[in-house]
Amino acid sequence: MHSSIFTHSRAALLALLCCLCTLLPARAANEDLKIPNLGESSTSLFSADYEYELGRMWLRSFRGQAPLVTDPLLYSYLENLVFELAQHSELQDRRIELVIVDNATINAFAVPGGIIGVHNGLFNYAVTEDEFATVMAHEIAHLSQRHFSRRMELAQEQGPMQLAGLLAGVLLAATVGSDAGLAAMTTAQGLAQDAQLRYSRANEAEADRVGLRTLFNAGMDPYAAPQMFERMYAATRYSQGDRIPEFLRTHPLSEKRISDTRARAMQYPKQIRSVSLDYQLMRARVAVHSAQTPEAAVAQFRAALEGDPISAEATAYGLVLALTAAGRADEAALALDSIWSANRDRVEYVLAAADIALAQGNADRAVSGLESRLELSPGNHPLTMAYANALHQAGSPHLAEAVLLEQSRRVNNDPGLWYLLAEVQGLAGNIVGLHQSRAEYFILVNALDAAEAQLGYAQQLVGNDFTRASLINERMRDIQEMRAAMDRG
Repeated sequence: MHSSIFTHSRAALLALLCCLCTLLPARAANEDLKIPNLGESSTSLFSADYEYELGRMWLRSFRGQAPLVTDPLLYSYLENLVFELAQHSELQDRRIELVIVDNATINAFAVPGGIIGVHNGLFNYAVTEDEFATVMAHEIAHLSQRHFSRRMELAQEQGPMQLAGLLAGVLLAATVGSDAGLAAMTTAQGLAQDAQLRYSRANEAEADRVGLRTLFNAGMDPYAAPQMFERMYAATRYSQGDRIPEFLRTHPLSEKRISDTRARAMQYPKQIRSVSLDYQLMRARVAVHSAQTPEAAVAQFRAALEGDPISAEATAYGLVLALTAAGRADEAALALDSIWSANRDRVEYVLAAADIALAQGNADRAVSGLESRLELSPGNHPLTMAYANALHQAGSPHLAEAVLLEQSRRVNNDPGLWYLLAEVQGLAGNIVGLHQSRAEYFILVNALDAAEAQLGYAQQLVGNDFTRASLINERMRDIQEMRAAMDRG
């Protein structure tokens, strides 16, 4: 997204940023958003592999700069939902990776290469799983229809002033979060041909249409799509100026678009779906996390239980989490008993029981409960992370290290895993391993200098362990290649 003297890959990066359905959360004016320079992309510019690499590079940079949710259970739910939708979509390359932003606003986005992101605030706005899935199916449609590559082709035909102006606007809005960035983008977009605006609207209409088909094919209610759009559109009535939800800035909704979606939905038979307990449990987790204080969350869920909640069981679960966070573990245990007896194997309740045991100072009980449940679901990521943490709290860092090392072979893209692994390795006396795990964490959040420094420390300590030294050297070469890809241009 630059003038003709800039590389094609820089144009690709700006098109990517324009294609995103979000702006990063506001930051202090002195914090620069670090945008990678992807260098020359040669003839593979529009290939799926190129987009995959582009997306992973973007994700590392994004992780290092945006406030992210680190809840493995929420990620697990979202992963299951998105992959179920993807299986019923037109998406060919299903190497999907998810990111959840800790932000209370309505927002979701798709980045080329299979990156799908969502603000946890969307859980609060989407009342049912089908409404939430509407947004996810829409983002999958952006990926399946290759809107990035098609947008980039159009962007390359636009003038250099527009491309540079758009980049400046995105940077300004992302770093200072002010009207100045939006004004810059508006000015730049004003220089574009009407065809570009029509193309953008066409993308959204196509994503609506394809996403609706995905929703139906996945067995969900297509009528949830106009319901969700109406819910988001209604949010604009409570917005003023720059308080318009970010999703609506980048996915403009109108009464016509809603009516079009309703008309499309009527072409499908209505699906009668029961309330999804899985989804309502996740909404409860987000509500507790988003509450101003744990006690405020306790009051919120107690009041909801006295009314007519969508799911009394999920509301009781939210109360359990809120009481635990408020330091009222004994009350939380009693509240959990009221819902746990019906389904002793439900992961959410097993994890809640472990958290209560830890809060009561009984780490051994937490370890035992999680260990038993893991026998039913070996490798389950939320259970494994909780189990390792319980072992850590129980004073068994060596066991926690072994658990996390094995899990890292299954799931190597969770920064939280590497962070915890480094901590328990330090307690277990594995200082070389500590530095290696820290390096993996820093790589995932794009702190390449810090990662290289950690590997340097490890290298100094390996002595005559040539196998380990070779692995460290190989990882250092990987970092050099990542840095070269960022710096080329």
